Amino acid sequence: MPLEFLGIAATDDGSETGPRSGAATAAEPPPELTVVHVTVDDPRVEPLLRELAHEYSTRYGRSADRELNRYPAEEFAPPHGELLLLLEAGEPVAGGAYRRYDERTAELKRIWTHSGHRRRGLARRVVTELERSAAERGYRRIYLTTGPRQPEARGLYLATGYTALFDISADPETIGPLPFEKGL
Repeated sequence: MPLEFLGIAATDDGSETGPRSGAATAAEPPPELTVVHVTVDDPRVEPLLRELAHEYSTRYGRSADRELNRYPAEEFAPPHGELLLLLEAGEPVAGGAYRRYDERTAELKRIWTHSGHRRRGLARRVVTELERSAAERGYRRIYLTTGPRQPEARGLYLATGYTALFDISADPETIGPLPFEKGL
């Protein structure tokens, strides 16, 4: 079943099926985005956490508080972690973070795109920025998990070179969290 994300139409496995109608063209340059490195207590992070909580609760039918508060804020701060936002006209439109998983591995967490700005390639940009930052900090591998009811995320990770650490032909609901990895 085709999905639309990142400004292209794609299948569940992330393969492109063509441009999405209304996607930016050469005549319409994309709006300028600013990457900012922040801490969890920055007020611009609040929309990310609010929408993530809503998404998780809607898709999984339970409160997202436990998941969103699983790790202390300092795990997403230097020297071992990072939290970044993409700003457009000063407003957060996408973001994400990583934390130390082990000495050579960073774990991506909280990859998010504001609901009003999806299908523009912003999540891909966030992942690219986080990978670059993690490599600069000496990490050699990225690990992440996504939920079984998040096919857009699964497609994003497959399309950006991540290896599924599960049987991609199995029903995701029978697996639980879906793990991925990528060498840097």
